[in-house]
Amino acid sequence: MIATPDRTPLPREFFDRPVLEVAPDLLGRLLVRSTPEGPITLRLTEVEAYDGQNDPGSHAYRGRTPRNDVMFGPPGHVYVYFTYGMWHCMNLVCGPPGRASAVLLRAGEIIEGAELARTRRLSARNDKELAKGPARLATALDIDRALDGTDACAKGETPLRILTGTPVPPDEVRNGPRTGVSGEGGVHPWRFWQAGDPTVSPYRAHVPRRRRRS
Repeated sequence: MIATPDRTPLPREFFDRPVLEVAPDLLGRLLVRSTPEGPITLRLTEVEAYDGQNDPGSHAYRGRTPRNDVMFGPPGHVYVYFTYGMWHCMNLVCGPPGRASAVLLRAGEIIEGAELARTRRLSARNDKELAKGPARLATALDIDRALDGTDACAKGETPLRILTGTPVPPDEVRNGPRTGVSGEGGVHPWRFWQAGDPTVSPYRAHVPRRRRRS
């Protein structure tokens, strides 16, 4: 018999820890996205940790900017960025205020609201692909820059909330290099996923983009 996931919201203290503690502990947690059309609930199966100014792969490596301001806290807030001029990606801020770190939500299993997610991910061949990759996850859940700075630990109504769910047992957690990150930032084994889960995205090494000829 499969246990019913715990629907208790995660407290802010959960996120007020080092990012390398928070990231694997997010596997199996539930992300609830509330929209005017209805809610979508996703069970997290893959994440990536970014450790701010200690991490060349982090957006905050060179300091604070208007773009990455949310990464500097408080913990439990949502950091959304736009990449390649096409896609949004969602992160959860960790650690004490003033010390930038965040966990990129890379993939998950949609357990409620799949019919709504399908309307946003028409190219998905099946439900396992609805949120298989960070851009797909954001698209399926209708995440964009308007949600940057959202407090996922706020009391009352909020468009995004993280629930306790059913944490993945430690013996099912795997880690390895980040996907698509170049240079020193790409060698850190700070991508975490649930072993054998079909919603986890495939690993891809960074491939430099060709510069356009003038």
